[in-house]
Amino acid sequence: MKRPGRIGAGAIGAILGGAMSLSIQVVSFFEGTSLEAYPDPVGIPTICTGHTGPTVKLHQTKTPEECEALLQGDLGRAFDAIDARVAPDINRTLPPTRRAALASFIFNVGEGAFEQSTLLARLNAGQTKAACDQLSRWVYADGRKLAGLIRRRAAERELCLIGVER
Repeated sequence: MKRPGRIGAGAIGAILGGAMSLSIQVVSFFEGTSLEAYPDPVGIPTICTGHTGPTVKLHQTKTPEECEALLQGDLGRAFDAIDARVAPDINRTLPPTRRAALASFIFNVGEGAFEQSTLLARLNAGQTKAACDQLSRWVYADGRKLAGLIRRRAAERELCLIGVER
């Protein structure tokens, strides 16, 4: 017998799966996918769907299957960062849209930037709207304001604010 007010494991899996699926769509839309490594707008070697790191070398190639696995792994680490850094009482109530927005953001800026952000501090303080509004500030790369980041953050902010009284 299920106890009232408790979410079952199947429901949690569906919620997390929905957030993963949504984050894949957002990241894929804004990152695009390239099977050959290229320099991103600030010169960082990038391959597949926004994957970076010390093993990525310019002109390296990957298969579509390798790219899918990299994206799943990268976003999995972003969701792990949410689970590790967002206060448990807040994390339990994050809707899939907010989790997806945060995962897309972390995928793009990194866990360290997220951990030190005012966005996280406000989210953990229960200031959801103020936290989501912080996304609009993260539109610079290497000191330059980028149109692509402006559009991405606007989309992440809209996802983040779903269900929040404005």
